[in-house]
Amino acid sequence: MQLLHTLVQGAAERDQDRTALVDRDRSITYGELETAANRVSALLADCGVRRGDRVGIHLDKSLEAVTGIYGIMKAGAAYVPLDPTSPAGRVATIAQDCDIQVSITGVEMAPRWHDIVKHGAPFRELVVLNGHDTSAELEQVPPQVAVRTADALGGFEGSAPIETRTIDRDLAFILYTSGSTGRPKGVMVSHQNCIAFATWAAAEFGLGPHDHVSQFAPLLFDLSTFDLYATASVGASVHLVPHQTAMFPTHTRRFLEDQAISVMYAVPSLLTMLIERAGLEQGDLPDLRTVLFAGEVLPTKHLARLMRTLPHAAFANLYGPTETNVCTYYVVETPPEPDDPPVSIGRAIANDETYVVTDDGTLAPPGETGELYVRGATVMQGYWGDPERTAASFIPNPFLPELGDPVYRTGDLVVEEPDGNYTLVGRRDNQVKRRGYRIELGEIEIALLAHPAVRECAVTAVSSEGVTERIVAHVVADGVDGVELTHFCLERVPRYMLPDETNFWPSLPKTATGKIDRFGLASASTSKDHHDDH
Repeated sequence: MQLLHTLVQGAAERDQDRTALVDRDRSITYGELETAANRVSALLADCGVRRGDRVGIHLDKSLEAVTGIYGIMKAGAAYVPLDPTSPAGRVATIAQDCDIQVSITGVEMAPRWHDIVKHGAPFRELVVLNGHDTSAELEQVPPQVAVRTADALGGFEGSAPIETRTIDRDLAFILYTSGSTGRPKGVMVSHQNCIAFATWAAAEFGLGPHDHVSQFAPLLFDLSTFDLYATASVGASVHLVPHQTAMFPTHTRRFLEDQAISVMYAVPSLLTMLIERAGLEQGDLPDLRTVLFAGEVLPTKHLARLMRTLPHAAFANLYGPTETNVCTYYVVETPPEPDDPPVSIGRAIANDETYVVTDDGTLAPPGETGELYVRGATVMQGYWGDPERTAASFIPNPFLPELGDPVYRTGDLVVEEPDGNYTLVGRRDNQVKRRGYRIELGEIEIALLAHPAVRECAVTAVSSEGVTERIVAHVVADGVDGVELTHFCLERVPRYMLPDETNFWPSLPKTATGKIDRFGLASASTSKDHHDDH
């Protein structure tokens, strides 16, 4: 039986001196990571953490954060990433929702501790893993919260793992994503769920112990599971990308060069910036052999440029909501034409099965649009503490009820092509109706992105009492105005789909996971609409 933390143990047994993690000018080996994680697990057990508990990880990406994650799982608990950039109230809401009483943190988070507790986080103990002399920081902790300090990486004397009797169906972590009600929802991920994805990904993309894998994704994003666990399963090294580096394309390029990155997994917005602004030329990044992308659509013109600039690298589109991690994938064999539609999301990965389901609940034939349903090893356990939402999204298999396992309704609309691959049409909840026409906002985005001057765009709809009044395009572009874009779109979409308004941005706002912040854009459009009406 494999568990996520035993991946590190296995890598240490095979070669304890192989580098496991690189964080700027610091690194640790698999042997050191195993020892440090064992030490953290013993510390957590001494804090009263038991099998099944939820433990927060409130740290930026670092050696200490990854060590803490493995230590939490070694203690039999599930880790819950708490976004260091989120407001204190949101962090407290998540901590309340899954009853986090012990949280791993760092000295740099000390200014936030009081506010998070003030907003209702039920912490009884904070474990500071990079603590040395923290007397000043301790003054910022409410008196009802105990604090322990430890130098997690201070010396690597032997430390045996504690006994927890964890099995692969136990929770490994909970990832909180934005909920449509405004309250975050906690996606429960078992060891089995994540192992199924990690081992498939390592085999499919040929990861080996000599690979250098970059980690761009925050720990609260499911892309991080590839970086950590697929890499650990083969004993490769993870190179943590500092947040400041990822903000600047030229710094990102230099990081990829200096760290000899061979495999990278990133959101499309980062790859777009890399090809648009980093000055890449053919022959650059010679060590990079595999580029994986997921999270949203990568504009075809940017993918085409990337593939032609990096002809030595293989490219693949990985698809799946957090509830399934990755459930389909598509290897892009040749560069597309810049004005081609977005590349396919492919077909199901090993040990997952997918269905395309029509509105009347029947299987859609190839060529007909339907909602994508998923069943299999990567389908997660449901939403923490929310049986109603779980029951609505994870339903009994309508086609093979005798099997007993649920299917997950993704909410994504797809079409199965004649070759068996899926084309993503859009979100079921991203369709709007205006003037009697049903409009898919993603189709307008594809039309806008086809313009050579448009680097990024998102389209939102502003509604009032259920009636869509205005479609707004949010665009990042150089040397083009709204009139020209309207005429350009008119060559690609019907007149009834044209945006009513085009807003130009220096860059589109992003969420903590690097995706375009569509909720924020929609709210901005609504606020502007309200202001204009008055």
